[in-house]
Amino acid sequence: MGSEQVAVVFVGALAGGIVNGLTGFGTALTVLGIWLYAIPATVAATLVILCSIASQLQTLPMIWRTILWRRVLVFVVPGILGVPIGTFILPHIDPRLFRIGVGGFLIAYSAYVLARRVEIKSVWGGGPADGVVGFAGGILGGIAGLSGVLPAVWTDVRGWTKEERRAVVQTFNIAILSFALVSHAVSGLFTREVAVAAIAALPGTIGGARIGAFIYRRLADRSYQRIIMMLLLLSGIALIWTSL
Repeated sequence: MGSEQVAVVFVGALAGGIVNGLTGFGTALTVLGIWLYAIPATVAATLVILCSIASQLQTLPMIWRTILWRRVLVFVVPGILGVPIGTFILPHIDPRLFRIGVGGFLIAYSAYVLARRVEIKSVWGGGPADGVVGFAGGILGGIAGLSGVLPAVWTDVRGWTKEERRAVVQTFNIAILSFALVSHAVSGLFTREVAVAAIAALPGTIGGARIGAFIYRRLADRSYQRIIMMLLLLSGIALIWTSL
């Protein structure tokens, strides 16, 4: 890696760490639009997973007491089943079309939430619907470390509090992305290029996560929700922009 590539990877990791520390997810959404200018998509996908795990482990003690394990496992178990599917799909999909599809969904949903005036709190589908969301999140986690996107949207649909949402999303992410990292390693995606990029990325990731956690502790529920939706909106725009 040249010095410019190292700088891009570090800056992206710092931004991703701040977002992850603030919201409990979002590393992939933040960094992919930055890293893809400097490193190949397959390297970026594995590096995103590694940095996501590092960020979330930094802030796990902060949410540990709020985790409802029965609720989380309904997402996690199907999610784990989805990870190998995503890893298998990764080399066979068009990254450009994938980014456009995910970006379009994020823009549409986040714009709707930011514009609506009445909060929703749906219990539709119960545990089975939660499991389907977890399974789909696992597939996205295996493809590009995007496991937190669908649970983040779904916990908004459920109308859960800041603490309830973060406990589900972050715990789900740690479980799914840890499994995804093993799956990438077994599939031969954990290459020397990934290891070199990780040396440049991890200091920014860890430092950024601590900054984001500091901000999170000072947010009310409504502010937390709007920050997440703004993140999803901007990430959707960035994913589409980098695909044009």
